[in-house]
Amino acid sequence: MPIAFKEWAVTVRALAEGEQLLTLRKGFLRESGKPFRLAHERFFLYPTFDNQSGDLVRESHQPELRRALEEGVWSDGEPPLHTFTSGVPIQQPDRVRIRAWAEVAGHFTITDPRCVDALSPFYVWTPSYAERRLGWRRQQPLHVLLLRTYRIPRPVTVKVKDEYNVSQNWVELQRELPFEGTPVLSDAEFERASEEIEAIASEAGAPVLV
Repeated sequence: MPIAFKEWAVTVRALAEGEQLLTLRKGFLRESGKPFRLAHERFFLYPTFDNQSGDLVRESHQPELRRALEEGVWSDGEPPLHTFTSGVPIQQPDRVRIRAWAEVAGHFTITDPRCVDALSPFYVWTPSYAERRLGWRRQQPLHVLLLRTYRIPRPVTVKVKDEYNVSQNWVELQRELPFEGTPVLSDAEFERASEEIEAIASEAGAPVLV
């Protein structure tokens, strides 16, 4: 069965539109019990709504919050937009839409907040939130994953199962999905952006073999 990577719905939407090229993580990415190796290098993008707050998304991308709600399907109707800023937990949808998959094109570890800020053109979160990810579990470096994202020909809805809601980065989808689709950026656009990202990350961190 295909593997999916869990990320905020607004981030999944940004990745699928080519507006974000990175994800940032502290741990929970490796294969259990082995020297560090990314558990999966190609995966579908699974949108979540846990702990997703509107004030953690840059003002320029606030309109994406409304579009992010399109990533879920609720039997009793879509939550109102103000839920993102109310502080009240968003009810989990009955189904989510899978519209994209990604492959890891680069993997770096960083510890310098200046590097996190320099990478901000490539993510939609506020820089302060990205730095909070760096500060959590300070003894561990922050993993920067450079993703090449592809939109699948037609979004697929997947029923949300209880096991999908546990605190893990990876979920195994209970239906077959092919790795097909069109890259969200052209080869030239992605190459230019990836060179800049690699230059920033390499100055303040270290590449990781995946």
